[in-house]
Amino acid sequence: MTTARAATTRRPASDESDTRTALLNAAARVMVDEGYAAVTYRALAAKAGVTSGLVQYYFPTLDDLFVAAIRRRSEQNVERLAEALRTKPDEPLRVLWEYSRDESSSALTTEFLALGNHRKSIKSEIAEATEQVRRLQVDALQAQLGVPEMSLGPLPRDVLLFVLTGIPKLLRLEAGVGISASHADVVDAFEQYLDTVEPA
Repeated sequence: MTTARAATTRRPASDESDTRTALLNAAARVMVDEGYAAVTYRALAAKAGVTSGLVQYYFPTLDDLFVAAIRRRSEQNVERLAEALRTKPDEPLRVLWEYSRDESSSALTTEFLALGNHRKSIKSEIAEATEQVRRLQVDALQAQLGVPEMSLGPLPRDVLLFVLTGIPKLLRLEAGVGISASHADVVDAFEQYLDTVEPA
């Protein structure tokens, strides 16, 4: 009897997917607009136009919600980067540079990083998402360079990748506290470097 009643009231899979997506979208908006600390069941319910109980039905804990949001963001990033690399297979460095600059300037990325510093239980999710993107980046350079030992310009592949993806993050961190000295020069110099190793 209980099983039959549960079966008749169970939501269609498409409805569940739509609701879950709407809640994750609401979480992203709250994080961008007000910061991760503002993400509560009540805030998400208000943003998505549902009840707090429904939010908790999909995400029993806020960590469940944050993990789902991080995984979704990671999947989106991997797809976006993979598509860009397919579009410009002969310019992996420039693709990775532009991707890193775009991602580092994302307010949502900044919130996820801050979240990882304050909620240790999901730090591993952030690390895994970052590693997944890093593996894709390494594979792209590997395919372009042919063998792991080769260098592109004066820097070994792995060092170059770290610098290329790290510069935008450092610029973002400094800009966040009002520092802009030398930023334009750094960007111009690195883009000139890319022009020498990956001429159009």
